[in-house]
Amino acid sequence: MKGSNFKGVMENGNKEAIDWELRPGGMLVQKRDDEVDASGPTIKVKVSHGSYQHEVNVPAQATFGELKKVIVQETGLEPKEQRLLFRGKEKEDDECLHMVGVKDMSKVVLMEDPASKEKKLDEMKRNQEISKACEAVAKVRAEVNKLSEKVAALEAAVRGGTKVADKEFFVLTELLMVQLLKLDSIEAEGEAKAQRRIEVRRVQRYVETLDVLKARNSNPFSSGSNAVSVTTKWETFDSGVGSLNAPPPMPSSAKATNDWEQFD
Repeated sequence: MKGSNFKGVMENGNKEAIDWELRPGGMLVQKRDDEVDASGPTIKVKVSHGSYQHEVNVPAQATFGELKKVIVQETGLEPKEQRLLFRGKEKEDDECLHMVGVKDMSKVVLMEDPASKEKKLDEMKRNQEISKACEAVAKVRAEVNKLSEKVAALEAAVRGGTKVADKEFFVLTELLMVQLLKLDSIEAEGEAKAQRRIEVRRVQRYVETLDVLKARNSNPFSSGSNAVSVTTKWETFDSGVGSLNAPPPMPSSAKATNDWEQFD
């Protein structure tokens, strides 16, 4: 006989072959499914998990692997995340409770697998960093919302024929660039990175709108779709969020060029 599992020659009443397995200690028993077998006598096992104490009911001849499945309902720890100790020794999943001396009201110590615990801590830390980055992006978004109202007001004035001082365009552009620098300083991953990218493109569009408005404000009598051509050259930030290359300018009667320097 090779291995601990084999198919017996006996058949049940439905003419189905019966699978048998060899348990530790030489006991030959019918092989059970993955679910915990609730038939037969049960015992109550005390499970000590740090400062928490649990009591679970399992079949008297259950394995430690089956006990782990029951413990999941109490602790939320998956079987692969559990380490069970009885009388100071860690037990394997295929070891039977009754074979090692576990009886009714016996105490078993539950420890979380160190590798699993470390992985959870890393994931928790990463989620906290993403949440923090999202909050930082949200603060910038609120500031950009305020500035967008000023951009809209300037646009309405220029299109209405009102002459606007160049200082208005300069100040508003500088304020938008400050927000762009704030976005560049945010270290983001996952959802936070996607939100930051959207906000960066939004700020860039407002800056380009101001460039167009400034050129039109300087030459209010120009007409035609190609009368004003604006080139905004975006340099790449260290994090890569400010990258934007504008197409070559087209010949026009008025031309404004802003070359943004690279920010450290």
